[in-house]
Amino acid sequence: MTRINELLKNNKAGTYQGSINVGNDTELPFIHIIGNKPGPRLLITAGVHGSEFCSIEAALRLKNLDSAHLSGSVFVLPILNVNGFYQRSIFVFPEDNKNLNRVFPGKEQGSKSERLAFWLTQNVFPSFDAYIDLHGGDLVESLSPFTLFPRNNAKAQALAKTFGLPHAVSTDGHGYTLDAAEQVGLPGIIAEVSGNGLWAENTVEQLTLGIYRVLNFLNITQSDVPVLDTNKIAVVDLWIPKAPATGLWYPFFTLEEEVRHGDILGEIRAVSGEILETITSDFDGRVLYYLTSLSVTVGDALIGIAHH
Repeated sequence: MTRINELLKNNKAGTYQGSINVGNDTELPFIHIIGNKPGPRLLITAGVHGSEFCSIEAALRLKNLDSAHLSGSVFVLPILNVNGFYQRSIFVFPEDNKNLNRVFPGKEQGSKSERLAFWLTQNVFPSFDAYIDLHGGDLVESLSPFTLFPRNNAKAQALAKTFGLPHAVSTDGHGYTLDAAEQVGLPGIIAEVSGNGLWAENTVEQLTLGIYRVLNFLNITQSDVPVLDTNKIAVVDLWIPKAPATGLWYPFFTLEEEVRHGDILGEIRAVSGEILETITSDFDGRVLYYLTSLSVTVGDALIGIAHH
């Protein structure tokens, strides 16, 4: 096992793989690619949600980066929620039933996920110049590809548009990886591709191409990935109503469909068929996300409407 301070002090060119001792008997796999020339340091994480397999596969493939053609370094933590990955957990850490992407900046003496968030915030984030957190749509989520970046953070917005997914979502949410990274001066984005835990060559490639675009943008590499017109990428807000009742979820819209203010987006019904709640849209916009599970509990995210 290696400790993070030992890894980040290493400046010898090459590709390194192994596990990091995070403390509390926790080990995380890592990939560290150090270039032949000095340059920016990019952090990439995946597996915040253990069943978002597309993100994890894309992160693991970064071991194929050639250190001989890098200026700077790329540090990858491909599976942050290790037990959740092997147990196919939805959203949460099995050890404490908490969503890692809601507990940042964490607690030093908190539960398992809170301690990991604290470790990342204190010991990892401050050592890097840019950050990509890869996601892939969990087992009960369907989504169209988009990135998220902290609202009013110009550096992060540039990364989001460079990544090249069709929508860049501005967010001011708290508890996220991005929020904690921003607090220590690290511009970061979340990239969302695929859904329902699925992965395939084309969706992994979408994430991979986005990573390479960011690497070129930061001058860490100069690969031949297609150059995009970032002016065509829509910068939007994302409105996500939460379930006000427990029951059965019946969405009336699917991905990329246009909705109008006041449209009925779906219903929550009892097993008997009685309509418990009707969900209407607060905005004109487009569906970027929806819950595909028939079962729903109070507080679940139901549907995401991109709007201006």
